[in-house]
Order: sequence, then structure tokens, then C-alpha cells
Amino acid sequence: MKVPVSVVVIAKNEEDNIEECLRSVYGWADEIILVDDQSTDKTVEISEKIADKVFLRKMTNEGEHRNWAIQQARNEWVLSLDADELVSPELRDEITGLLTNCDVQAFSIPLKTYIGSYWVKHSGWYPANKLRMYMKSKMKFEAVGVHPRIFLDGKEKKLTKDIIHKGYPDFEHFLGSLNRQTTLEAQKWIADGRKMPLGKAMWRTLDRFPRVYFGKKGYKDGMIGFMIAFFASFYQLMSYAKYWQMNQEAKVKKS
Repeated sequence: MKVPVSVVVIAKNEEDNIEECLRSVYGWADEIILVDDQSTDKTVEISEKIADKVFLRKMTNEGEHRNWAIQQARNEWVLSLDADELVSPELRDEITGLLTNCDVQAFSIPLKTYIGSYWVKHSGWYPANKLRMYMKSKMKFEAVGVHPRIFLDGKEKKLTKDIIHKGYPDFEHFLGSLNRQTTLEAQKWIADGRKMPLGKAMWRTLDRFPRVYFGKKGYKDGMIGFMIAFFASFYQLMSYAKYWQMNQEAKVKKS
């Protein structure tokens, strides 16, 4: 029997990943939903052969997009995946039968993330439990463009088996993601009316490297751990630089 859960996947130009993602839940999840953000590749074509429902919807911001997506589910329980993630066989077995007589409203799941073929075991990247399975009536995403918080009305429990996150094929893709996310981070600060003085930004920049490399034992990941710590620091600096530039451009427009 299928598990009474709707798997909801959001995607944009993910033709290289989407089939493996959807196949990992095909056959045991009661419903598979794909919400596509105007892909220009074969993401939709591939998904239509596997998913129960495929929706085309332009993303306004990530939080709103995810909230809309989960409301399309016919089941109360939702498992949320990104297109570069897949459910491990061990996690599938753990979920099966889990929702019978359940006394919590959500489950966090470990993410096993890769850069290329390397599984990042330290640097704060594992187990990095994320709240990914929940009762849709009991939670909501913050309506922001990047890293939306989840507001849960209820209790959560941790699962022990992994979502496999293919992450980044190489550092070129890592940098591309960092570039996009720092733009969204700066936009979020401005939209929130957040004040980010230079001193605070510099402290966050200088603080991140030792926190990740030493505090979270990134050094155990070798060269990749060093780069993760460096990019964690660089993320703060670039977010501030873009925030500063956006503020300057806004002042010019007003003058």
C-alpha cells in the first residue's frame, strides 16, 4: 500500500536531476506534485511522465512559492523535496508506516550533501536536519526570497535516515548558487527594513570562517572544508556589498 503522503517538488531547469528525484518516491508515495518555475529545458516534459500533477507557476519569492505548492497536495502529510534531492531507500522504509497513530505534526530529516562525488560530513553540513515532512495545516513558510523560516504549530521529531542532496557538481555551481543567494539575501534585508552597518557586516564576515572551519570541524573535510568555510565568510561580505549597492541606487533614484 502507498504511504498517505504527498511529495511536493519545486524546480527550475532541472532536467539533469528531476527524473532521479521523482523516481525515488515513485510507487510508494500516494501523490507526486511538481511545481515548475518557467523552465526552458525538459524538466516539465520529464516530470509529466512520472508525477501525478505538474503545475507551471512563476516564483515570486521562495516562501510564497512553497506555501502555494504545498496547498496543492490532496494529503494532509507533505514531504518537501528540491529537484536535486532524492529519498534514500532507508528513508523510504523509515517513512513507511510512520504516519499511523502519529503524535507529532512534523519530522526533520538529515540531509546528506555532496560537492561533486564528495559527501560533506562536517562543516555543519551533516546531519543538518531540515524540517521536510509535515502536516500542511500546521505549518507555513515565511514569505521571503531566500532561506524562509518555517512556522510550525505543533511538535516535531527527528528521523534518522537521509535525504540525498546532490548539491553542487563542482565549485563553479557552488559559486553560482552563492551569487544568486547573496542577491536575494540583500533584497531581504532591504524589504525587512533591516539596518546592516559596515561594522556588523565585517564582524559576521570575520566570524564565519573560524566558526565553520574550527567550530564545526570543517578541517576534517580537507580542501573542501576550507572552501566551505571561506565561502561562508564570503557570503556575508557579498550580501553586504550588494545591500550597500542597492541602497546607493535607491538614493540616486530619489534624488
